[in-house]
Amino acid sequence: MRFKNKEVAIVTGATKGIGWGIAKVLAREGCRVVVVGRDEAGGANTVKEIEQEGGEAFWVKCDVSQEDQVKAMVQSTLDKWGRIDVLINNAGLGVYKTVLDTSVEDWDRCMNVDLKGVFLCSKYCIPHMLALGKGAIVNISSVHAHASVNGCAPYDAAKGGVTALTRAMAIDHGPTIRVNDISPGWVMTPLIQSIFDSYDDPAKAQRDVEARQVMKRIGTPEDIGYAAAFLASDEASFITGAQLFVDGGLTATLESW
Repeated sequence: MRFKNKEVAIVTGATKGIGWGIAKVLAREGCRVVVVGRDEAGGANTVKEIEQEGGEAFWVKCDVSQEDQVKAMVQSTLDKWGRIDVLINNAGLGVYKTVLDTSVEDWDRCMNVDLKGVFLCSKYCIPHMLALGKGAIVNISSVHAHASVNGCAPYDAAKGGVTALTRAMAIDHGPTIRVNDISPGWVMTPLIQSIFDSYDDPAKAQRDVEARQVMKRIGTPEDIGYAAAFLASDEASFITGAQLFVDGGLTATLESW
């Protein structure tokens, strides 16, 4: 196990998808996990699965875009376990539209969760990491922070902001706290499944995406979890301000012949 001192890890958006995978892997690696999100049933399920595997976890309902809820979540963590070693800023949502098609409400909703949420959770966790004398933050960005497709303007802007914020926090709070970015590509989550389900032939849509990947498959939430566990651990003690693409080679590909 990478974490042998009962390190405490907060994972936002841990009720499903990538956050669920990260929470599960961190628990297997020895962390006590704070499962954060808005879906109470999903949060309870993540906690149950971690406990069934012998791990420790508890659920905190929190909308990361709301400052008072973030402050309460951090305090609940301290009341329960007295420390914060790791923060995984994973909570996010997708708004896939052009600038012209994006309403102000769409824009604010995307920015408030995907970018402001990272800011707020970091703002209220960092002081406790500094007091502890160590800490690791892993922000979940996206390949969209590097390159894009049509019709993703708000999401791209938010994820680009997450990657830039990662570098700024790494500089401002090192060497005590390391801050890194994971940028996933296609990962099988409920959101991605819903995209496939919007096609007449969902299975073919998935096969077509898989065929375009260097690894010829779509990633799993645990694939992101293993990368997050590495970056949060002492094995990555000389890595900060980095953007790690966990994308099956997607961003390495110009075109195929």
